[in-house]
Amino acid sequence: MMRKENRSFSQDQFRGRLRLVLIALVITAFALVARAVELQFFDQAFLEKQGDARYTRVAKISAVRGSIYDRNGEALAASTPVDTIWACPPELVRASDQFQRLAEALNRDKKWLEQIVTSNLDREFIYLVRHMRPSDAAQVAELKIPGVYLLREYQRFYPAGEVTGHLLGFTKKYDDIGQEGLELAFDRVLGAEAGAKRVIQDRLGRTVEDVESIRAPRPGENLYTSLDLRIQYLAYRELKAAVQEHRAKAGSAVIIDVDTGEVLAMVNQPAYNPNDRDQVSPSRYRNRAATDIFEPGSSLKPFVAAAAVTTGRYHADTIIDTAPGYVTVGMNTFRDKHFLGAVPLTTIIAKSSNVGMMKMALALPPESIWQTLNDFGFGRVTGSGFPGESAGLLNHYSHWKRIGTASVSFGYGMSVTSLQLAQAYAILGSGGIRRPITLRRADEPVIGERVLDARVAAEMLRMMERVVSEDGTGNRAALLGYRVAGKTGTSWKAEQGGYSKQKYMGVFAGVVPASRPKLAAVVVIDEPHGDKYYGGDVAAPVFANVMAGALRLMGVPPDGLEQLPSATLVQAHPSHE
Repeated sequence: MMRKENRSFSQDQFRGRLRLVLIALVITAFALVARAVELQFFDQAFLEKQGDARYTRVAKISAVRGSIYDRNGEALAASTPVDTIWACPPELVRASDQFQRLAEALNRDKKWLEQIVTSNLDREFIYLVRHMRPSDAAQVAELKIPGVYLLREYQRFYPAGEVTGHLLGFTKKYDDIGQEGLELAFDRVLGAEAGAKRVIQDRLGRTVEDVESIRAPRPGENLYTSLDLRIQYLAYRELKAAVQEHRAKAGSAVIIDVDTGEVLAMVNQPAYNPNDRDQVSPSRYRNRAATDIFEPGSSLKPFVAAAAVTTGRYHADTIIDTAPGYVTVGMNTFRDKHFLGAVPLTTIIAKSSNVGMMKMALALPPESIWQTLNDFGFGRVTGSGFPGESAGLLNHYSHWKRIGTASVSFGYGMSVTSLQLAQAYAILGSGGIRRPITLRRADEPVIGERVLDARVAAEMLRMMERVVSEDGTGNRAALLGYRVAGKTGTSWKAEQGGYSKQKYMGVFAGVVPASRPKLAAVVVIDEPHGDKYYGGDVAAPVFANVMAGALRLMGVPPDGLEQLPSATLVQAHPSHE
């Protein structure tokens, strides 16, 4: 009886355990189904995101910065493709056995590589080498090291080097962002916007599929400048030779198209090469022609004379008595280098008489002189838009007093830039029309503003032609076959406590051809050393050499054939026999 009860108990126990197992299996099944439903319907977005995080990346699509060209389409600045090597430290550290090979391919030390990787394990992006040549970067890619990637970027290159360095400026060393010159002035035009796309990569970081485009790249626009590279080379060569010959501290030259206000050339010495970033320092890369100011000396006299002629009281043949050869204003006495006596205004300009200019200026209302100088653009920027351009200095006539008027009459007591002075001469050359200076190519006629009567401008050009005659101070600026209207200038440099009697600025400014001016130019030689320091000796020859080549390149017909020797004319028109 007992045995029967035990058997029954065992069967009941078995059935109970079986139920428990079945219940457990059913619960497990329901749990699995519930989990599957949760994963498939409720957590799908989260899981996809986690999966994408492990196998997808947002890749940068580099965009090229716009190129810079001269007016004829010659490349001045361009961006060339390069490759940057970057790494994901958490991935790369797992391939530490490859560090030696990678360091050799990068031309780096293994310890450097270990340090930069292990100290950035909390980051997913670090640069290893910026801007490698594509051929060298390809060798790194062939190593197929996990966590090492290539990024296509661009590096700025300046084909003309230091010839255009001061005008173009430069971009950041590794990023195409303008820092100086035209690169900065037109950064919004030239600048590109990188794109982005989502890609799937394998475990070695190789892209196996493009998933989607996030942002399309936007390349920069090209910039066509007003510069004529041929004339720029001419100006650079001649200015450099003059600075070296006269052992000058520095020099500048600016050439402007009279009809449009376009800057055809702008050069400085000493120069720098924007391709060599070791040379990039403020003392070397500033564009002196636009930023440095100086007292123009006698090169300002034509504009003071224009103010006098505008009043109707003076003309080219008006006699001015310079006797006794000096003028005393307050405690200051000013003398001429040579006694001229009573001579016409044309001779005052040609011989650069300070006494004659002062007597004339002191007989005029100060406001008339100031207004004329203001109309010519002195005391304000030219409108070029060049970064850091100086406005110069022209005090209001109410602050001049008598000594101020006397000083301004021969170019002291005020300051100008080379670019500003060139614009003023361009206004004379254009018959009294002021046009804003532009560094972009002008594809349409440029409308200007009349600031001087055309008759007065023409009279001033005739007087300035005498400056370049045989007995004028600027005879070394004369051109074979062309009439030249210009003016020399030599000024002492200001220093603490007054003016230095050993430091000079030599200037020549003018327009050609004088009968119908096409080009206006200014040459400035800063602190020439030696016996020659006058503008007519150090700056005028540079003007002549550059203008001779520029007129020939631009095909401007001669207007002074009557000045040529007969033998020269015969050579120019050979017999057809």
